[in-house]
Amino acid sequence: MTALYIDADACPVKAEAERVATRHKVKMFLVSNGGLRMSQNPLVEVVIVPDGPDIADMWIADRCGKGDVVVTGDIPLAAKCVEAGARVLKHNGEALTQANIGNVLATRDLMTDLRAADPFRQGGGKGFTKADRSRFLEALERELRAAARG
Repeated sequence: MTALYIDADACPVKAEAERVATRHKVKMFLVSNGGLRMSQNPLVEVVIVPDGPDIADMWIADRCGKGDVVVTGDIPLAAKCVEAGARVLKHNGEALTQANIGNVLATRDLMTDLRAADPFRQGGGKGFTKADRSRFLEALERELRAAARG
């Protein structure tokens, strides 16, 4: 049975994911270390984990597997989920797969090193756009259909 796991801390697409999960009648887990409202939707389970580094990530990684879909912006968590056989999406709809997760991890590590080498570097990631939200919705539809087919 397919489940949808949302790394809910700072996730901009929780409501969209809930609508798609409800349409597909898929159990959805919103995992966070706090600050989430409980959902009245019987398909949505809000999981509050203890404070601590990567506790929510570990909760998701320990439970997801083949046939599940995970939504996260955390690249190390994405790598663990891909390894477990889950389908993984970033918030902007980008799919993370066996074919690209190595490059994505390497790029993340390189950018971490560059930021550490230049503490005065300004700027950051680009903002989340309507186009990102639209791509996410299309990608989640696609991934849930594919997961249901097996």
